[in-house]
Amino acid sequence: MAKTKKAAPAARKVKQKQILTDNSLEFLRNYINNASPVGFESAGQRLWLDYIKPYVDTTFVDPYGTAVGVINPDAEFKVVIEAHADEISWFVNYIKDDGLIYVKRNGGVDQQIAPSMRVNIHGKKGLVTGVFGWPAIHTRHSNPEAKEPQPKVDNLFIDCGARSKKEVEDLGIHIGSVVTYQEGFDELANGYYIGRAFDNRIGGFMIAEVARQLKENRNKLPFGLYIVNAVQEEIGLRGAEMIARRIKPNVAIITDVTHDTNTPMINKMIEGDVMCGKGPSPCYGPAVHNKLLQFVIDVAEKKNIPLQMRTVSRSTGTDTDSFAYANDGCPSVLISIPLRYMHTTVEMLHRDDIENTIRLMHETLLALTPKTNLSYL
Repeated sequence: MAKTKKAAPAARKVKQKQILTDNSLEFLRNYINNASPVGFESAGQRLWLDYIKPYVDTTFVDPYGTAVGVINPDAEFKVVIEAHADEISWFVNYIKDDGLIYVKRNGGVDQQIAPSMRVNIHGKKGLVTGVFGWPAIHTRHSNPEAKEPQPKVDNLFIDCGARSKKEVEDLGIHIGSVVTYQEGFDELANGYYIGRAFDNRIGGFMIAEVARQLKENRNKLPFGLYIVNAVQEEIGLRGAEMIARRIKPNVAIITDVTHDTNTPMINKMIEGDVMCGKGPSPCYGPAVHNKLLQFVIDVAEKKNIPLQMRTVSRSTGTDTDSFAYANDGCPSVLISIPLRYMHTTVEMLHRDDIENTIRLMHETLLALTPKTNLSYL
């Protein structure tokens, strides 16, 4: 009787070591809860620099507030890992005699989510609490033939409890005061986090964690690493444009957020198929360097890091474009993290994606050298 062959035992799933620590999560919570509006990023940048300083050799800040930590600052070959620090917000634009405050966008803030939101008005005397008021449903429906009003920039107003222009000004509020939403960091079930401004302070958090991984693992890099937290991305990639010209990097790895397309009212045929919890999402596109992208994909495959590939058209819409086309051209790649409900106060992402994006950047840096062939021809 022939001997039957035993079935091979099922492969055991190796549990990845958790990257995030209690200390790093506490930093993330504080970093998300802190306001960092476009053009006024200083408070957030101070938090970020204080966190990253133990893990880098030196730091500097450019004239508009982009913060940079550097490892091996004397090296000739320069690699950038980058995110942007700014969040969308509002400006006080007009104060009525009755004390109501009218606003103007500072970045791509969504007016449809504003009604009933609590806000902080950043005035000369400190923070002032206000709310975006909105007519009650009873009054909106008092005339059945009237069209339902929609939130627009020109009909939104903030009520801070003042009942005259003078009372508003006495609180330290002035034309040009910046306004941010109050909602902050929280945890949901199954590894999900929510918060305001994960776009893109989660990127700033992740590049800081890469610096921590390098330091704690005593990794030595054969190049200078510039950990860049840029300002003013939300109004046209301006911070990246300035810092790319200053650093003149040889390679740039950019991280930002992208849409989780498995949410209602998103067309996958247009936006692609990306989902929170299933891995970082690099993309193909003209500004993305093909050979550098393939290098990242190969690293992910070797290290068993899941990826969700997608495409972009004329531009990435991220700081990748500023680095790619800066100076004489810089091989650049974009590694995005899936996000639900972008540009709202409840942006949502998954812890697994945070950890895998940190791993992917870390492992890519360890595999990269100044001799890596990135030539197209």
